[in-house]
Amino acid sequence: MPQLPDGQNLSQPSLQTSEDVYGPELGTLPEPEMDKSEMTKTGTTTVGLTTSEGVVLATDRRASFGNMVSSKQAKKIAEIHPRGALTISGAVSPAQALISNLRAEVDLYEARRSEEMSMQALSTLTSNFLRSGAFFIVHPILGGVDDEGSHIYSIDPSGSVMEEDYNATGSGSPFAYGVLEQQYEEGLSNDEAETVAAHAVKSAVERDTASGNGIIVSTITDEGVTTEEYESIDQVL
Repeated sequence: MPQLPDGQNLSQPSLQTSEDVYGPELGTLPEPEMDKSEMTKTGTTTVGLTTSEGVVLATDRRASFGNMVSSKQAKKIAEIHPRGALTISGAVSPAQALISNLRAEVDLYEARRSEEMSMQALSTLTSNFLRSGAFFIVHPILGGVDDEGSHIYSIDPSGSVMEEDYNATGSGSPFAYGVLEQQYEEGLSNDEAETVAAHAVKSAVERDTASGNGIIVSTITDEGVTTEEYESIDQVL
């Protein structure tokens, strides 16, 4: 059986001592002890677009539990930074824990350095949290504005990060992508991007039974994050 130079056994990880390189600066990450069959999941549609003025994020408001609609007012966009927000796609409980941890780390960063965390750093932090395995089945879109401009990051459950001009996640994403591919253009204003995002979510709602019950839209600029909820998607169009 393979041995480390000091005699530690590679087949017994408990004998090895090393820091968790993906952990937070203070405290520890939550342990994923939930029963996978009992988790509430958001069979969701979330989209994010960069614009000439900032970023637009949009999601539906339905949360599902198997074949049942468990909530018609699910909050799927969370502000985690003075000029950044995160969409939720996946299991609700780990997503809520992820948001809490990110907010704490962003506040700690700003308190220590007297400056805002960049979107690149925030995407790396989010990726590290997901890579740790403590936030099971969460696929967020991170959108924000910093000194480098507007950013949209797709961060998958395993922690990989991809920066895109536009992105969609969730069970309704194939339908949303069809609209985004046709209607997205560089240089859209926030108002124009809201319309494109609403069309994308509406297309998904028409065919994805796990998406529905209105829309949430967040606009992000240098001034901050503004989020509005609508009972009907047509109110945005």
